[in-house]
Amino acid sequence: MKYFRFLLIGVVFGVVLTKAEVISWYRIYEMFRFQSFHMYGVIGSAVVVGIGLVWLIKKYDIHPWYGEEMMLFDKQPSVPRYLYGGILFGLGWAMTGACPGPMFILLGYGVPVIAVVILSALLGTFVYGLVRDKIPH
Repeated sequence: MKYFRFLLIGVVFGVVLTKAEVISWYRIYEMFRFQSFHMYGVIGSAVVVGIGLVWLIKKYDIHPWYGEEMMLFDKQPSVPRYLYGGILFGLGWAMTGACPGPMFILLGYGVPVIAVVILSALLGTFVYGLVRDKIPH
C-alpha cells in the first residue's frame, strides 16, 4: 500500500506520454531529423516546468510530505560530464528509439523487444557503477 502512490504516478505518467505520442518511434525519428517541433516542444515544456518547480521549492522552502529537509544542491559547472553523458544518452536514445521513461511504457504497451533494451540499460547502469570512480564527473 505504501508504494501505491508511486504506481499511480507511473500509470498517469505513462498515459500522458502515450497520449502525447512521446513513445512513438516516428516522432523520435522526426526529432532526430529536425523535421518536427513536437518532441522539442514536449522536452522544452518539461524543462520549463522543472525550472519553475525548483524555483518554487527554493523560494517557499517547500518540504516533502513527511517533513524531511529537501536537499537541492547546485551543480558544479563541468563540460566533460555533460558532454560525454549527453552523447552516450543521445546515442542510446537514437539506437533504441526510447529513453528510460518510455522504455517501460513500451513494455506495458505490448512491445516485447523493448525488454532487450531494458536489460541492456540495466547492464549499462551496472557497468557505470563499476567504473564511476574512473570517469570524469
